[in-house]
Amino acid sequence: MAEMGKGVTAGKIASNVQKKLTRAQEKVLQKLGKADETKDEQFEQCVQNFNKQLFEGSKLQKDLRTYLASVKAMHEASKKLTECLQEVYEPEWPGSSETNKIAENNDLLWTDFHQKLVDQALLTMDTYLGQFPDIKSRIAKRGRKLVDYDSARHHYESLQTAKKKDEAKIAKAEEELVKAQKVFEEMNIDLQEELPSLWNSRVGFYVNTFQSIAGLEENFHKEMSKLNQNLNDVLVNLEKEHGSSTYPVKAQPSDSTSAKANKTPSSPPDGTPVTSPETKTVNHEPEPSTLETPGGGIPKSPSQSSLPAVVVETFPATVNGTVEGGAPSERADMPPGFLFKVQAMHDYAATDNDELQLKTGDVVLVIPFDNPEEQDEGWLMGVKESDWLQHKEFDQCRGVFPENFTERVQ
Repeated sequence: MAEMGKGVTAGKIASNVQKKLTRAQEKVLQKLGKADETKDEQFEQCVQNFNKQLFEGSKLQKDLRTYLASVKAMHEASKKLTECLQEVYEPEWPGSSETNKIAENNDLLWTDFHQKLVDQALLTMDTYLGQFPDIKSRIAKRGRKLVDYDSARHHYESLQTAKKKDEAKIAKAEEELVKAQKVFEEMNIDLQEELPSLWNSRVGFYVNTFQSIAGLEENFHKEMSKLNQNLNDVLVNLEKEHGSSTYPVKAQPSDSTSAKANKTPSSPPDGTPVTSPETKTVNHEPEPSTLETPGGGIPKSPSQSSLPAVVVETFPATVNGTVEGGAPSERADMPPGFLFKVQAMHDYAATDNDELQLKTGDVVLVIPFDNPEEQDEGWLMGVKESDWLQHKEFDQCRGVFPENFTERVQ
């Protein structure tokens, strides 16, 4: 029995090898144009659609997995953030239990969202793509059977057109041709029905998939919005309860104001007390360029409670309306738009590229901002007098500086 089994196996292998040789020979003859090939343009179009559909579905599956990985990463990030809130939220504060419940619901909401995406989108996607491998294998098999049919047909035709006909061989060749044709047509008919149906099913599948994702996202964000609103209510209540202990952040001239404020000396070097931001009056009106208006003028210092106040002085006008900047020739030698001079009362170390580095005693020529909306409260634009007199380069030398480090001198 074992020997018979081996014989059957060997015979089957030999038969398969012979089929492969026959098919290879037939394909060579077809490529050389020595044998005609059965063509079916409609079926070839169906195969092209099948390959396109498989490619698009595989890409959608890959992108969907990437999306799910991102949702999972966002879940972890959100979980860590809520855990941090729980750590800093002291137990005796009002709303402590509500905060813990919100954090728990936040975690459950993310978990539910991810699981529903897997169930309603990813698994459906896997099922959809699961039908393609079998059909792809049948398409390949149908191609091999078509070659067998063409080979049998050509063999039968060659026997019929031979000068010396062998009726026995012709009959056997005809029998093999009918058998090959039957096998091919059975597979061909099935695929001719399945491929167009599969192609048309893609529309409904895409609609259902993206509708499911959109609906899940909508519900998720709606529920998450409610949690965020509840958390906001808790924090607002906490602010009200501890209003006297809050430390509000005031608007500052720049992002590095705290660092700049720390460098500000508590009092001027001469030991005199900090002066109040009062403006000394004179018996004449200043020049229009220095006149304070509701939308312009010298802004207040960033924090008058902790930094030295700016001492702003006007100087006496000369007789017959002489302008306060001195002679016209002196003003003509100033930078464009020159307003007034200030002197640094303390050192200031610049922290940004657009700031001036000041040493005590430096004189700065104040000029207006190109765009008044860019001026932060407590900051002025100017050019150090030494740089201006030496280089006369307006754009390269100008910069901003804190007003409360200086005192107006002219």
